[in-house]
Parts: sequence; C-alpha cells; structure tokens
Amino acid sequence: MMPNRALPGYAGQTDQSEQLVTAHLDLVRRVAHHLMARLPASVQVEDLVQSGMIGLIEASRQFQCGQGATFATYASIRIRGAMIDELRRSDWTPRSVHRNSRRIAEAIRRVEAEFGRAARDSDIAAALEVSIAEYHAMLQDCASTRIFGWEDLFGEDADPDQLVAGSEPGPGAQFEQEQLRDALAHALGTLSEKERLVLALYYDEELNLREIGAVLGVTESRVSQIRSQTLHRLQARLIEWHHNGADSVSI
Repeated sequence: MMPNRALPGYAGQTDQSEQLVTAHLDLVRRVAHHLMARLPASVQVEDLVQSGMIGLIEASRQFQCGQGATFATYASIRIRGAMIDELRRSDWTPRSVHRNSRRIAEAIRRVEAEFGRAARDSDIAAALEVSIAEYHAMLQDCASTRIFGWEDLFGEDADPDQLVAGSEPGPGAQFEQEQLRDALAHALGTLSEKERLVLALYYDEELNLREIGAVLGVTESRVSQIRSQTLHRLQARLIEWHHNGADSVSI
C-alpha cells in the first residue's frame, strides 16, 4: 500500500489526471522494485516510490493522447527518471569510490594508448599497482554503489581537465551532440562481443546479473565485474576522444 502522507504537487490535479494517477499506483511500485534489484541494500524502496510518485503526477499532467505511446509507457519513463534523479541528488557513494572509478578509467586509457589493444584485467591492475583481487573489489564497489549515466562521464565528479563545458545548449550544440553520439557508437563498436552482450542484456533486455550469468555460464559476481569494467572502458575511450580534439559538448 502507498503511504498516506501528502504528496508534493498533487493539489490541483484535474479529474482526468487524478484518475490516471490512481489507476497507475502499482506501476510506481513495479518500477521501484525493478530498480531496487540494481541498487545496494542501503536504498529504501519507499524512498524510490515517493520519488516515483512525483514522476507519475507530472506524467499525468503532461500526457497527451494520440502521440503514439500509451500512458503506461510514457509514465514508466517519467517515473524511473524521477527515481534516478533523486538517487543522483542524494548520492550515497563514498568519495573514495568515485576516485577509484576515475583511476580505473584513466588506467584503462593509459594502457590502451600504450599497447594499442583492449586493456586486460591484469594490465589495469598493474597500472593501478594493486592485485587482481583488489582491482576486482574496486570494480565491485563501483558497480554496486553508483548509478551510471552517460552524463557521469564528464560530470561534476570528473577531474577538472576532463570536464565538458556547461549543459546549456550553445551555437554548435546540435553538431556537438551528434559528434558525441558518433563517438559513443564507435566506442561501443570497439568492445568485445562479450562486453556488448552484457550491456545489451542488462540495459536493453533488462536482465539482472544472475540471469546474465546463466546466459554466459559465469558467476553473478563475474558479470558485475565485466559490466563495471566495460563501462569504465567506454568512459576511458570517450575521454580519449575528448582529449584528441573534440570540442565542448552538451550532454
């Protein structure tokens, strides 16, 4: 059952939007529980539900029929977005984990620039001057304690010399965004087949780590390591692209 406390922004709803909200309360909880499967135990499902309710209310006010999508499809996107926005605003990740994430991406960038091939686990561990076990533990921390979004590649937690100029669109914004999309597509194309499969199963098919492990015949822990390392590899390659002459981009 939803908590009875008042929800911000609910006053003033029209009859139609109130009906949409009432009819889709279960959708908020389903999205919350689906997202919880990818988050650490410190995150409370009720906090996600409260954030998701704001997304549902906004969706009910802004939805227009005849635009080619059902309300449930439209609302689920807004609900999930509201949950993720709130999680990012109240980031629980220790700063040491953010630092290690940047170190991993930088180590991958250096190794691949030096050897001209994909960096292996052993290469990255050596560059970081840690053991394989310690490197895998760092990957696990990064995978289990942060939500990765493409804007995080150059966000406020990035090193100052890796920051991309502000989020407000400028004169060349559309061209620059097309450059970034092309660079991202190219970076995805350079991943191994296994890495692309893990990302596709996780983000497109929305399988959890245990299910992906069953597909690949590896442990859930190993899938988590592969996913985390693959995201850091993408981050490293996009940073390399940015360093090699890309203009400021707006993500």
